[in-house]
Amino acid sequence: MSRAGLAERWTLFVGALLSVALGVALVQSSLLLLISAAGQSSDDAAVPMLGVVLGGSVFLAGFVISSTFAFTVDQRRRDLALLRLVGGSRGQVRRLLLGEALLLGLTGAGFGVPAGLGVMAVQTWLMRRFEFVPPGFTGEWRMWILGVSFGTGILLAVAGVLVAARRAARVRPLEALRESGAAARVMTAGRWVAGLFFFAGALALVIVAPHGGPAGGQAMAMNVAMPAAVAMVAFGPLLVPVLARLVPFGGGVLGSLARANVRDARRRSASVAAPLIVLVALVVGNTGAGSSFTASGVDELARSTHADFVVEAPVPAGAVPGVATVSAETALLADVTVGSGDERETTALDALVIDPRAYAAVHGTAVELSGRAVARGPGGEVPARGRVSVRLPGADLGQLPVVAAVPERMSGGASLLLPPGLVPAAALAQAPTRSFVALEPGADPAAVRAELARLGPVNTAGDWLRADAEQRSSTTNKVMLIVLGLGGLYALIGVINSIVIGAATRRREFAEARVTGLTRAQVVRSALLEAYAVTAAALVLGAVAASAAFFAVLATTSAVTGAATLDLPWPLFAAVAAIALTVTGATSLITSWSATRHPPVSLLAARE
Repeated sequence: MSRAGLAERWTLFVGALLSVALGVALVQSSLLLLISAAGQSSDDAAVPMLGVVLGGSVFLAGFVISSTFAFTVDQRRRDLALLRLVGGSRGQVRRLLLGEALLLGLTGAGFGVPAGLGVMAVQTWLMRRFEFVPPGFTGEWRMWILGVSFGTGILLAVAGVLVAARRAARVRPLEALRESGAAARVMTAGRWVAGLFFFAGALALVIVAPHGGPAGGQAMAMNVAMPAAVAMVAFGPLLVPVLARLVPFGGGVLGSLARANVRDARRRSASVAAPLIVLVALVVGNTGAGSSFTASGVDELARSTHADFVVEAPVPAGAVPGVATVSAETALLADVTVGSGDERETTALDALVIDPRAYAAVHGTAVELSGRAVARGPGGEVPARGRVSVRLPGADLGQLPVVAAVPERMSGGASLLLPPGLVPAAALAQAPTRSFVALEPGADPAAVRAELARLGPVNTAGDWLRADAEQRSSTTNKVMLIVLGLGGLYALIGVINSIVIGAATRRREFAEARVTGLTRAQVVRSALLEAYAVTAAALVLGAVAASAAFFAVLATTSAVTGAATLDLPWPLFAAVAAIALTVTGATSLITSWSATRHPPVSLLAARE
């Protein structure tokens, strides 16, 4: 019966099959690239970024597949009720749906494995293009990935239909046929529990984020949008129709019909809106939070840096007339080991060799540091007290006490500060040095800059800060594009699937509208108005979920830097809204036009 059901209603299951195939492809590609990057020489950000991509892929695949299967099962309420009336038990209905899910999972994984190779090629190209991996980096194939991919497809499909199958089996057949009682209830106990649980999780992250410091606060704020989006989706059957009906439909019969459809088809409206809510929440929330943290770090650095010029070279003290203070900072990559025994952990961190007095004068932070000792820098990642082992390229400094700690900054920076004289001259010879220069009162900036230019490239402190901000923003944007790009595309495909599934079951509804006097074009326009109204509601709910991340950003930046910062990329938000409206509008036009291609009388007669 499962095979026969899939063959007979293949148009209803195409969206579910596509969701499984693309979900398997995305998870397979991300896992292979993560393993390949961990074993090859690549940028330090590549492995954690791919870890985030893999986690996001699993979340999106599970969410889109579960919502698609739930919508598919919901559209078959009458068929399942008839099956119960002719003698089918609840267990048989569940086994029927799970059998269909198993077949779809196997078939979807079969399509997803080769599709994953194409997805991996695109992800690899993006990572090379943005210099997260070397030019020769390639994703390496592993034979065991076949078992993982097929297991992922089956697991996602079966898990996606499990809750929907249980609910469908518990509904009484006559209630399903009449669409009354439990069959008409759209907000089940499970939805209420899930919605309240994820709402509480998002609220907890917003409350705790300001206490997590720069790194922990940013991590929590960047994850707020995900549970907030799931909460909005859980309450979707209540919220989407209310918001959609507030959209001005215009007067006339078509507006009234679209408004009635939004009011009555709450399950369909919520299913179409669900992937859009997640898409908007993740893209808008995460990109807005990332750009805000970058802007906060830049503002914090500008407030704390007391320099007139930045020279990309060493500036000897007293070498240039008119210079009051020079903080020459030499950057090194250090392997820092913390702990002992089983808790021993070694991490590659950025270190700076500094003059403590000059550093304090230029950066506004006192550092008591001398001899064979180190200090924790503004990047954190090492303990404020205790002992650490430090190994530099060509020099092992051994165990050193941590005697001071610079407050962590939103802008980050070096994690370890070393005093002069501790690092051998051979290790410093090839290391880059950046000098922050403060002028004496009354000194001629142009003359001093000309003298400094003899030593190396010179920028004003303002120009250097802007260039540093652009670099930070560029890196953040690259990461967001890779992390959210393919995930956002997958969520859009989930929206298309929901519209296609909904249209496949509306042929009789469209035929009834046409025999009452509406033309084919009028029916299509009414469906388009309905799609735009649901999309607008989804955009609003997605923005509400994203705003939870913005509250966490404001609280975190205020706690860390003393100034609440929110910097939102409005052009990106407008682009997301335009793409969503375009995709839903085009899909609605195509599917409704296809669903009305048959004469209405033939569809109505066939049902009788």
